[in-house]
Amino acid sequence: MNYEFFIAKRLVLKQRRSGGFSRSILGIAVAGIAVGLAVMLVSVAIVTGFKNEISRKVIGFGAHISITNYDSNSSYETVPVSGEQTWLSSLREMDGVKSVDRYIVKAGIVKTDDYLQGVVFKGVDEEYNWSFFEEYLVDGKLLEINDTARTNGVLVSKSIADVLNLKVGDSFAAYFIQNPPRMRKFTVEGIYNTQLEEFDKMYIIADIKHLRKLNDWKDGQVSGFEVKIDDIDQLDEMERKVSKTCCSYNPDGEILKVTNIRQEYPGIFDWLSLLDMNVWIILGLMVAVTGFNMISGLLVLILERVNMIGILKSMGATNVSVRKVFLYFASYLTVKGLLWGNVIGILLCVLQYYFGIIHLDPASYYVSTVPINLDIVNILLLNAGSLVVIVVMMILPSFIVSKITPADSMRFE
Repeated sequence: MNYEFFIAKRLVLKQRRSGGFSRSILGIAVAGIAVGLAVMLVSVAIVTGFKNEISRKVIGFGAHISITNYDSNSSYETVPVSGEQTWLSSLREMDGVKSVDRYIVKAGIVKTDDYLQGVVFKGVDEEYNWSFFEEYLVDGKLLEINDTARTNGVLVSKSIADVLNLKVGDSFAAYFIQNPPRMRKFTVEGIYNTQLEEFDKMYIIADIKHLRKLNDWKDGQVSGFEVKIDDIDQLDEMERKVSKTCCSYNPDGEILKVTNIRQEYPGIFDWLSLLDMNVWIILGLMVAVTGFNMISGLLVLILERVNMIGILKSMGATNVSVRKVFLYFASYLTVKGLLWGNVIGILLCVLQYYFGIIHLDPASYYVSTVPINLDIVNILLLNAGSLVVIVVMMILPSFIVSKITPADSMRFE
């Protein structure tokens, strides 16, 4: 054990037993670090949780990556492609791909006895992955689609059901503006509620065979394919792999294009990206405040220990060694504050995660409670970054030790 660390440890023990002005100042510094880290932990957990939740809901209505006809535009009247592609099996077996689903979208108008509403019907087949809608199903059941007979059942959102005064088991008419105009009768099989109002007010999930018939498409033709991947952080890389696999000229003349979810909904994802700037501002402010708290505490401690500094120097201790003593002591206080900050921050996050104490307006925030994402990597990075930055900030004020001489310490006394 080096003697600087030994002396710092003795200072810690003495500080615990003693009272006085310096102990109060150091206690405030430790409390500042604890509060600062707790605020940083909660801020990062909320922002990452919010981004993950919104992204997951948007992707649930579509997919990470979409494959459509190159001639299709941004409307809901799409140009068909063959649902039986030579690359389909290879794409489903690709590392990082979770699922590949066929779909058809078509705009329509839903009419009941008293109300009408413009909607988008999304047709899915028997291989569709229902895990997303299963999570948000609030009434009824999911659709049972097979590869033979068409089912008239549909899945509607709670928003649409409330507007049209529909409940499970009710029937309604849907009108499709085309030449000639057509009408179909559907029955509500289930009601979902994702609280993502922009999408809940739009989508009705139906049997893909209905929409294929309405479009007068051939058997097997679809609007495109939805590719869900395991990790959204790998979105750009996976998009390149998917493009390399499927974007080519087909024998029937089709040309396919690949787009990712950020390109389809740039407004939502640009808005979510802006939240990162808020987090960085909060982190910077909190680290600055906690750092200056510790600088104040360190200066008070040095002034209180002028006599000790003079004695150490008179015994041959160098300025570097004396600075190390105080930096060790300040590092101990910093770690103590970080530990309490972890306890406070993680406890607040756990309470919000399991009990949803703080509520939000779903119409404005797309979630009913503040979402939390506790990631061990984020916690470790925040702790390590805070410790390093605060200790580095204390190096400069520790140089005041070099200005104190044994003679000064005697006059100070």
